[in-house]
Amino acid sequence: MTAPFTGNRPGAQPGLPNLPEPPSGWPVGSYAKYEEAQRAVDHLADNEFPVADVTIVGVDLMLVERVIARLTWGRVLATGAASGAWLGLFVGLVLSLLAPVGSGLGSILTGLVLGIVFGVVSGAITYGASRGRRDFTSQSQLVAGRYDVLCQPRNAEKARDMLGKLAMGTDG
Repeated sequence: MTAPFTGNRPGAQPGLPNLPEPPSGWPVGSYAKYEEAQRAVDHLADNEFPVADVTIVGVDLMLVERVIARLTWGRVLATGAASGAWLGLFVGLVLSLLAPVGSGLGSILTGLVLGIVFGVVSGAITYGASRGRRDFTSQSQLVAGRYDVLCQPRNAEKARDMLGKLAMGTDG
């Protein structure tokens, strides 16, 4: 996988930004789930097909936000304390390495306590500023309505035949 602006595209001119461009190729399969498209390409690879000619394209993209839990002051403060504790513990450990011999434990405990206080305060300020407009936590994911497998024209017919046999269960 390459990033869209890194200049990895064949034929890209040096010094110019590598702008994203639509995928090319002929459709050789269409699948409802990404795992199915991945299985199809894996089948091609297992049968020594030149998979460098193949692209999986997500079509009809959707942003799906799955609600995980309701937010309450207790949950916000506990989460802030936990994340602050990790940050404080890390800072305390770093400071203990730089502290004189014998005061390392004090640095760790100080970092831990200050981290918890910082986490609770920052969590409370952030949640309080929302004024109840978003009283839930969620996780966002970009998904497609379907996944098309494209292949460069030079090998598209062979890929279509191989994937057809896979769908019928006649090809190992």
